[in-house]
Amino acid sequence: MQLDKETLHKIAHLARLELNENDAETMLKDMSNILSFVEKLDEVNTDGVEPLTTMSHELNALREDKTHTHLNRAAALENAPQKDDAYFRVPKVLE
Repeated sequence: MQLDKETLHKIAHLARLELNENDAETMLKDMSNILSFVEKLDEVNTDGVEPLTTMSHELNALREDKTHTHLNRAAALENAPQKDDAYFRVPKVLE
């Protein structure tokens, strides 16, 4: 498949790319080569091949959700080097 410059500029606009004329020629050639390669995939016989939804046949091993007792605020702040009422105090990292 061959692309024309108008289609290339439309794709570049949609992708928010800025192309000068030198880049446009190179991009036009490269994209045409990519599309030609993808067109070759149409020649592959895929009769009897089921489409894949994933590349792996392994299943996720999920654990059951269980509730636990959590550390309360007072206990968490008990060993804090610096605290302010109900919050941890940390050094400022952003200006």
